[in-house]
Amino acid sequence: MATFEDYGNCLLQSVKDNPKIKDFAEKKNEIISEVINYYRLDHDLSVLFVGFNPAILACSFNDITVTCVDAETLEWLQKKNNQIKYIDFKDGYANHKWDVVIAVDEFFTYADSDDAQKIAIKKICGMANELVISTLKDYKNLDFKDKEFSQPAVLRNGSEFCVFTEFHDWDYRDRTRWQTYVYMNGCNIKQYGPFERRTMYFKQLAKFSIDGGASSFLVHKNLMFKGLIKKNYEHVVSIRFKDEY
Repeated sequence: MATFEDYGNCLLQSVKDNPKIKDFAEKKNEIISEVINYYRLDHDLSVLFVGFNPAILACSFNDITVTCVDAETLEWLQKKNNQIKYIDFKDGYANHKWDVVIAVDEFFTYADSDDAQKIAIKKICGMANELVISTLKDYKNLDFKDKEFSQPAVLRNGSEFCVFTEFHDWDYRDRTRWQTYVYMNGCNIKQYGPFERRTMYFKQLAKFSIDGGASSFLVHKNLMFKGLIKKNYEHVVSIRFKDEY
């Protein structure tokens, strides 16, 4: 079964040779900056990126670490910025915390069980001193037309183009589970997945986060995140670990 690292590699393939990579990076970084500014945090922070996010190329944090990326993605990132550090998500995190942990692209839905989601949330919360930033769809009110397919995205590089399509194969015995397949068509044809997925509701994530030591949970009403390979928007959520800001 494919992993979140594999999904990150798919995201990398979508932008790594694209001349607009700087624009993608800046747009994703603007969202992170808005959340950090909302809490009035100094930007002199240590930050952990969970998975590939082009914002890592545009941010100016004091200390930048990445996890849940494969070898190709890590090599590409470190060629762009040799100050980027790497840590294995499975170990080595217990004695190290970051001010901010960024886990977007619905990271918490990439799980094969309810217990696996709880473990991932507890682990992420245990890595953060100040804040966790993530994204989620509103699964409670998800339109039927959005359940089987994400809205396809076309990324162009001169005369070349790639079309990305996400297909979601739902489990009819357990409506909280599905598998995602990603198809990349254009100059290259490749399939990514299947990725085991589970729904995550805002109230569910809030409860698991509080259980993991968070002090508050917020869905930012006027802030939305759009992935690199689909046109759907996701809600930006933040998990706070200090009451005053």
